[in-house]
Amino acid sequence: MARVFMKGCEAIAEAAVRAGCRFFAGYPITPQNEVPEYFARRLPDVGGTFVQGESEVASINMVYGAASAGTRSMTSSSSPGIALKSEGISYCASARIPMVYANISRGGPGVGSIQPAQMDYFQATKASGNGGFEMIVLAPSTVQEAVDMTYKAFDYADRDRNPVLLLCDGVIGTMMEPVVLPEMKSDEEIEAIKASKKSWACIGHSLDVDRAWIQPGQWKTEEMQKCNEEAAAMYERWAKEDVEVEEYMVEDAEVILTAYGISARISKSVVDALRAEGKKIGLIRPITVHPYPYASFEKLDYGRVKAILDVEMSIPAQMIYDVKLAVKDRCPVETCLCSGGNVMKREAVLEAARKLFE
Repeated sequence: MARVFMKGCEAIAEAAVRAGCRFFAGYPITPQNEVPEYFARRLPDVGGTFVQGESEVASINMVYGAASAGTRSMTSSSSPGIALKSEGISYCASARIPMVYANISRGGPGVGSIQPAQMDYFQATKASGNGGFEMIVLAPSTVQEAVDMTYKAFDYADRDRNPVLLLCDGVIGTMMEPVVLPEMKSDEEIEAIKASKKSWACIGHSLDVDRAWIQPGQWKTEEMQKCNEEAAAMYERWAKEDVEVEEYMVEDAEVILTAYGISARISKSVVDALRAEGKKIGLIRPITVHPYPYASFEKLDYGRVKAILDVEMSIPAQMIYDVKLAVKDRCPVETCLCSGGNVMKREAVLEAARKLFE
């Protein structure tokens, strides 16, 4: 298939349209503005609906409503905007409503900076809203991966009837790269997807059907516990079946870098540079940052591995807690960090890695 040159945010939106997304509601915030802008132009071409909500809160609840009717639906925002959507995302998880959203993340806390950062890891993987629900969280390191993951996210959401998050730092969202776009789902395929949801979606059930599942606050106590138990079993299944990770040159490595998103892309170039110098170094890149690839660290030979270097665009480090949980004190875990909208520099990672060999 032909490659096209696209900005990350626009490529994500086009991938969503091709996956059958026919409703988008959102609100402007840098650096994700090109996502709703693209949807505003593109959705009318395919019979879809775009709404610029009056706020992030309004937008996520519009997505809640559209997805409840069986339509593949999406929203996006950046960091503080995602925080405002957290209640609606939690509602979708509670009601088992499939939806996809993207966080083109920026610095923080608070309003922070409009430049790229990776400071939403806790929010994405540990507490995207109240109630302890979990989601599959995908973290691309290229625009092509952002396209592929967005397309796949809708299938995950429908399979599990659960929100799915694309955690995409502002570099990936705003850079331009050549991508191969997936096939456009036909109108017949989209109708079949919607029809497959008729047992639960709001598409004309008789009035005597119990709709407590879609009305927040209407759960009976025993029903709520049963729903939580079913969700917990689903999360355990993800950990067994849906973990994605890249293990790069780890077989003989004495130092392991670990990073996700744009930091992983930079770290991979560091591995290549230091390998050229004869240093035995590798990279573990979580592709799903939730569920986390703990098994990749478990199988390392800690008689050989001297140290792990956690590379993040976040101060203080956040992914490091998952790294330490995986390593279990079997070797030192060090960090190479930046934040506040500063993009990780290759030279900084090279210097930090060389110190570990010393």
